[in-house]
Order: sequence, then C-alpha cells, then structure tokens
Amino acid sequence: MKTDRPTPVITVTSLTCGYGGTTVLQDVSFAVQPREVLFVIGGSGCGKSTLLRCLIGLLKPVHGDIAYFGKSFTDADATQRRDILKNFGVLYQNNALWSSMTIAENIALPLEEHTSLSQGDRAEIVALKLAEVGLAGSGGLYPSELSGGMQKRAALARALALDPALVFFDEPSEGLDPVTSHDMDRLILQVRETFGTTMVIVSHQLTSIFRLADRVIMLNHETRGIIAEGAPAALAATSTDPRVRDFLNQTVDLAERKNPLSPAATKPDAK
Repeated sequence: MKTDRPTPVITVTSLTCGYGGTTVLQDVSFAVQPREVLFVIGGSGCGKSTLLRCLIGLLKPVHGDIAYFGKSFTDADATQRRDILKNFGVLYQNNALWSSMTIAENIALPLEEHTSLSQGDRAEIVALKLAEVGLAGSGGLYPSELSGGMQKRAALARALALDPALVFFDEPSEGLDPVTSHDMDRLILQVRETFGTTMVIVSHQLTSIFRLADRVIMLNHETRGIIAEGAPAALAATSTDPRVRDFLNQTVDLAERKNPLSPAATKPDAK
C-alpha cells in the first residue's frame, strides 16, 4: 500500500549561486521536512550565508530551483513571491531592528506590509508575540534599551508576526553569553513544539547544533557543496570524512549531547 509523504517545506534542486562570476555553491540539492529543525553548518567561507541569501530571496541563483511547499520561488512572479514570503520569517544575525522605532512598531511592520488588519488588531497581535518570546510589556521600549538577548527575542517576535510555517535564523546565538544562548535555544525549541514551525538555522555554535538539530547539512568551500547530511551526533560518531569528524568533535560539553533540550524542558518557560 502506497503511503503519501508530506510535501517538503523547502525543496532545493541543483542550486548554483555566487557573486560576480565566482561560484560559491554548485549543484546543491536538499529538502526540509515539516517541523524539522535543520542546521546549515561548516567552516568560514563555505557558503552558509550565501545559501541563506538565496533561500530568502536576497540573491538570485545562477542555476537551479528553490521551491516552498511545492511551489517554485525561483520562477515565481512578483505576486507569487509575495505570497510565498508571507509564509516564512527571518531572524537576522544583527537583529535588523529599526533603532528609531519602538519594539512594538518593529514587530508591527510585517503586519502593516502584508495584512489589512486594523491598528487595534495589529496591537493585539504585537502584544501576543511579545508575550510568546518573554517580553510582555516591553513594546514601548526602543532597541537600544534592551540587552542583546532581549533584542534577539524582539527580532524573533517580529519574525513570528505573521505566524509563518517556516523561520530562518542567521547565527541566533552570535554575541550572546552561554546562559543567554541557552535561553535562546530553549525559546527556539519551544516555538517549534508549540506552533509546529519548521526551522532552518545557519550556525557554527556546536552546543546549539547538538541541542536543537534534527539534521544538519555541512557545506565545504573546496567542494562548493554538501559533504555531509544527517543527525549531528550520528555524524560525529560514524562519519568517515575527517573534515566532518574534526568539525563536529571540537571541544563541546558532552553533557549537551547526552542530555539535549527536550520539548518537556521548555514547558515551564511558556511565556
């Protein structure tokens, strides 16, 4: 009996991309399944940021296709692209919060751009999103009045404003101390477990990779493509590629591998 498999949230087929005639990634293919937390990993210069720019539409591929929910993003017209863009959010490495706007105004931006909701309805959603990331009552503050960890949470609230099925993260733990980074990881997992959100995370932080990833794809600048794909713990233990073993077996608290964050662990922090 044939079993229907769910349509992947993302399907990347034979993707080639680069800058000014220089190829950074060549013939890259992979898929991301619903509710999956996929990490894109690899050393500096391997193409992680380039891949992310292609995925979110900031860089046009030289060749290949990116599809969301079975619909091509690469070949979509302006109207189709706009509809697809509403289905994913992005948390940028530098947070990309407008310094001249309050946190509430920053979070409301996607609602103003993509919906016809009234100001009152937008305000209700903003308050809800702030509560979801643990920033209830902080909407009137400006980004400069928040700590680095709180700015990350505010940026995540904005990424979640439209209740997207998919969220991209660019180095979400960058610049955070270990305790704040751990809290951010818990929040990411909490969002996935509460809303069923699919997540693609670009990161080199091994602790977060072992805590959160269902699967990783590892890029390499020499091959300009994927050299490993799978669960990080399994790759660290069994890969025959020294580049993969060396990357994943750098010094990291082994307790994090044996006792990663679990869905149950996030429930006390529901706010």
